[in-house]
Amino acid sequence: MVLGKVKSLTISFDCLNDSNVPVYSSGDTVSGRVNLEVTGEIRVKSLKIHARGHAKVRWTESRNAGSNTAYTQNYTEEVEYFSHKDILIGHERDDDNSEEGFNTIHSGRHEYAFSFELPQTPLATSFEGRHGSVRYWVKAELHRPWLLPVKLKKEFTVFEHIDINTPSLLSPQAGTKEKTLCCWFCTSGPISLSAKIERKGYTPGESIQIFAEIENCSSRMVVPKAAIYQTQAFYAKGKMKEVKQLVANLRGESLSSGKTETWNGKLLKIPPVSPSILDCSIIRVEYSLMVYVDIPGAMDLFLNLPLVIGTIPLHPFGSRTSSVSSQCSMNMNWLGLSLPERPEAPPSYAEVVTEEQRRNNLVPVSACDDFERALQGPLFAIIQEFRFLPPPLYSEVDPNPDQSTEDRPSCPSR
Repeated sequence: MVLGKVKSLTISFDCLNDSNVPVYSSGDTVSGRVNLEVTGEIRVKSLKIHARGHAKVRWTESRNAGSNTAYTQNYTEEVEYFSHKDILIGHERDDDNSEEGFNTIHSGRHEYAFSFELPQTPLATSFEGRHGSVRYWVKAELHRPWLLPVKLKKEFTVFEHIDINTPSLLSPQAGTKEKTLCCWFCTSGPISLSAKIERKGYTPGESIQIFAEIENCSSRMVVPKAAIYQTQAFYAKGKMKEVKQLVANLRGESLSSGKTETWNGKLLKIPPVSPSILDCSIIRVEYSLMVYVDIPGAMDLFLNLPLVIGTIPLHPFGSRTSSVSSQCSMNMNWLGLSLPERPEAPPSYAEVVTEEQRRNNLVPVSACDDFERALQGPLFAIIQEFRFLPPPLYSEVDPNPDQSTEDRPSCPSR
């Protein structure tokens, strides 16, 4: 008998979204199928799957041990989030080549379903970085007697959701800095920078509204700029490796000496980037908005405003509340508005209810039964008269002060 051959071994996932991309979160059930296509009959010891999720960090550094001696120091660390194994065909042992226990698979295409649940505990978002990664995958292994196993690995994506509608991520971020340039014994005027954004949390595709004021009192030409940076931090053996990457940037108009530039909501769009990773012990991914002044021949003046890139976008209600509160705060801070010291008096009674309206409402209604006639009696007339009496005159001084408080000692001035 001529044994058949394995034509293909593939893995497919039952996707939870319309985009047909396998994306999951902690607590979700990952399900799918291992597809096996063979030409002719084959004998199989086992078909296994192994699902795993882990974060891994690795980098090397060169060290000098002497004048002519150098060596390389490796830094590695790993965190496992879950590991799941299952047998779809056969038995646990795969090193037994005896004829007993083999399964015969006929020619054609075959599907074998698998399913497992991700842990309820928070998982790190899938990530590929310079010195580390967070990966989730399913591996299928087909074991046959006297032959090397056929293996296939397929990754899936996990998002640990970050809801930017939390109060801490809706709070405005702001800062102010000033710098004075010195050249030998000459000192020029200061360069000042103030910047503010409406909130801390954003999602990819959103635009950050930047409110800023740049004043150049120096003798040099300066350029205001803004940029979003991603910072990757990797931890292993008590050491940290950091990588900073530019995500997006913009440039303002050049400012000559004595000029001022104001940004009233200048937009900087966030491109498709990985969400922030804040809960992994060996990998952190953070973002910041840097608003700065490029000064030729000197250190730049800059402000760093922290950002969190989330996965759950801003709700309309949260957007309105945040926008109104931040806009009010923005106007109060930037335009110097203040509340009046004395409140304005309410309108007079005559401006609201005319004498003709008052008299018309005092006309009694027609009687229909005993109950209505009772309502038209003296009590109803008093109620009607009270409803349309004018309110007491407005006064900021209590016309009837509580006499019992006059003898009390007043609070001493501070």
